[in-house]
Amino acid sequence: MIFSLAIYSSLSAQSQDSAYQFAHALLSQGHQLYRVFFYHDGAYQGSFLPCPPQDETDYTARWQALAKMHNIDLVICIAAGLRRGILDQREAQRYEKAQYNLADGFTLSGLGQLVEATVQSDRLITFAR
Repeated sequence: MIFSLAIYSSLSAQSQDSAYQFAHALLSQGHQLYRVFFYHDGAYQGSFLPCPPQDETDYTARWQALAKMHNIDLVICIAAGLRRGILDQREAQRYEKAQYNLADGFTLSGLGQLVEATVQSDRLITFAR
């Protein structure tokens, strides 16, 4: 079965852990994870700037490793990302910002990517607060 995930919650929400554990479980059972779409406060997941304490989970790093291992598309909603200061190199230039902070393995794109993930997947699972 092909799944896609939509994650709406912030870095510290329990649903971040639930989403990651769900993704890991479905992959270990032989299912495919087509795309993970980060929307609203979930867009913070795409920044390489947060530094969680050593006793907390670095979900950005976990998503990066999982995506690399299983060739998963990690997409940050561009509108949500820009609103929260998540920029790739192109958007930083466009908005005349000196730096960008999009973590490796993540891309900025529009809601069309969420729609397309819904079409390409058997199930879209949403994780929110």
